[in-house]
Amino acid sequence: MQIDLTGRTALVTGSTQGIGAAIAAGLARAGARVGVNGRNEQRVAEGVARLAAEVPGGAFVPVAADVTNEEGAARVLEALPEVDVLVNNLGVFGAADPLEISDEEWRRYFEVNVLAAVRLIRMYLPGMTGRGWGRIQNIASDSAIAIPAEMIHYGMSKTALLAVGRGFAKQAAGTGVTVNSVIAGPTHTGGVEDFVYELVDRGLPWDEAQREFMRRHRPQSLLQRLIEPEEIAHMVVYLSSDQASATTGGALRVDGGYVDSILP
Repeated sequence: MQIDLTGRTALVTGSTQGIGAAIAAGLARAGARVGVNGRNEQRVAEGVARLAAEVPGGAFVPVAADVTNEEGAARVLEALPEVDVLVNNLGVFGAADPLEISDEEWRRYFEVNVLAAVRLIRMYLPGMTGRGWGRIQNIASDSAIAIPAEMIHYGMSKTALLAVGRGFAKQAAGTGVTVNSVIAGPTHTGGVEDFVYELVDRGLPWDEAQREFMRRHRPQSLLQRLIEPEEIAHMVVYLSSDQASATTGGALRVDGGYVDSILP
């Protein structure tokens, strides 16, 4: 399949590293001009430099702004007034005793993982519908369906994100704009490495630590390994294309078979 996003502008939130950076690279390889977002100008500049080295000739736009507040969203709109592909990838996660999670922390997870995406969809969807073409994707998680006991607040936010995607897909019905959620399974990123070592012996080499983590905490994975960020990006690039024009309102799984269900 030849995916050509030439002439399209994309914004990927939280894209200086990890899954977001892999998505930004994938979209750029397909020809899109990609907004690379992070809160810190230096980190964004460094992220853009890494991506430019990874994708020679790729078009990247640095977008340093905190999209979890209205002021940051306004700066994003100033940098990228029109966006054809919006990927809401930004998110926070972490393990916590459910009885010890404060009200403030519950709010933070909702504001970062859910409300930031809602804000950007509200901002860019009217332009997409006016032009008759657009792609919006929210990066969700297997934790939206199989709520981990050690991450109830995270699971809650990702379940809400699925509802956001389905609802806005109905808002965009018949306009040429599609809205979907991508359910990412346990994925190998720097942040996840730290998380794994919170739950297994820090003295273990990474390969052993990963296997132990999957055996003890994610035994239902059919891959029996962590997913690589590029594997998530492949689905996102496809959903961003003309070829995915009939896929909307969905929750598409790139979870390695983790969720024991035929449907999400």
